[in-house]
Amino acid sequence: MALIKKPVTGMKDVLPAEMKLRDYVISVIKDTYGKFGFTSIETPCVESLANLNSKQGGENEKLIFKIMKRGEKLKLETAKEENDLTDSGLRYDLTVPLVRFYSNHQNELPSPFKALQMGYVWRADRPQKGRYRQFMQCDIDILGEPSNLAEIELILATTTTLGRLGFKGFQIRINERRILKAMAAYSGFPEEDYDSVFITLDKMDKIGLEGVAEELEKDGYTQEQINKYLDLFKAVNEAKGIEAIKILADKLGDFLETEVRENLEEIITSVEATKNADFEMVFDPTLVRGMSYYTGTIFEVAMPQYGGSCGGGGRYDKMVGKFTGQDTPACGFSIGFERIIMIMLDEGFQIPGESKKQAFLIEKGVQGKNLSDIIAQAQEARKEGTQVLVARMNKNKKFQKEQLANQGYTEIKEFFKDKL
Repeated sequence: MALIKKPVTGMKDVLPAEMKLRDYVISVIKDTYGKFGFTSIETPCVESLANLNSKQGGENEKLIFKIMKRGEKLKLETAKEENDLTDSGLRYDLTVPLVRFYSNHQNELPSPFKALQMGYVWRADRPQKGRYRQFMQCDIDILGEPSNLAEIELILATTTTLGRLGFKGFQIRINERRILKAMAAYSGFPEEDYDSVFITLDKMDKIGLEGVAEELEKDGYTQEQINKYLDLFKAVNEAKGIEAIKILADKLGDFLETEVRENLEEIITSVEATKNADFEMVFDPTLVRGMSYYTGTIFEVAMPQYGGSCGGGGRYDKMVGKFTGQDTPACGFSIGFERIIMIMLDEGFQIPGESKKQAFLIEKGVQGKNLSDIIAQAQEARKEGTQVLVARMNKNKKFQKEQLANQGYTEIKEFFKDKL
């Protein structure tokens, strides 16, 4: 039977040049996050469907790759529903596995616990450029820290990492779920409709204020509710940062707790005062973030020059409690690893400080002691920090040397049996 040459739809093979860049980015991420006190953990790629379908993952729960039961558990003859055939699935993000991990090992972990987790996740989504069904996620989370220190550390760690990778002029857009709710309450929307209103608001950057107004009208809301809601966004349109938060807080009055405004102001002020990368903190009252588990601060990395976002996160103080019965403060930030890699490849990023690369091409007739002497030379060069590739010389030597040059081998030595 002939092998199928293409990978599974929505998956991709990684060629050496990209793999080299991915390894470099991973090393920078781990080194930087390590300096902020985050420790690496690992969770299985397979999780119980009960955990994956816990109503914590929003739309992602519809995209689970499910795994059939095995052995004695699989009873095809009596199966009537999908649940009779499946009991586990591939993880669609790293947050649900982290919460399950923390719930199992809480007594063995420090408090607060600063976790770094990198690994592949899977979603049965529609593939497109830069978006595959299998992709790498990179998460940092702080569990057990109720104060703004968690948000500040997460933002500083993430932006420091992006700065080390060469990114400049990006934004950290920040908002608060309680501000979203206060704005909806002030405008007169029923509490049970908040999520629906937020879904419409989340389209603001694509359809604008008028588009949001039209959708809300189609959903049956009154003109008074819609006008009050959109007037809030118009009020802060020209303002920035803390000034915008103050304007919005004054309009919302008793609908917004003073603590919420003070928290956001403290996060923005602290980050701006201590940052060591080229970025801007931007208060964005239209930022929603789709996951239903967010309870407080939410943030997103925006890169306007590349036409999109490259990561995001927020506070999810109620999620651990759904596993343990006891709420635990939790906040996380996820870098859009695949998006970052795609940008760096498109921009022709050069890995800094690479070691010298040499190639030793040996004619096929070279053997015995002569071969050992050549390999010994390569070993000595490797001891001194040079990357040395030892290979037999191909018949089409010119093409072979061109390939090596394209791979960054700046010096190519040739060894012939009659010239040793």
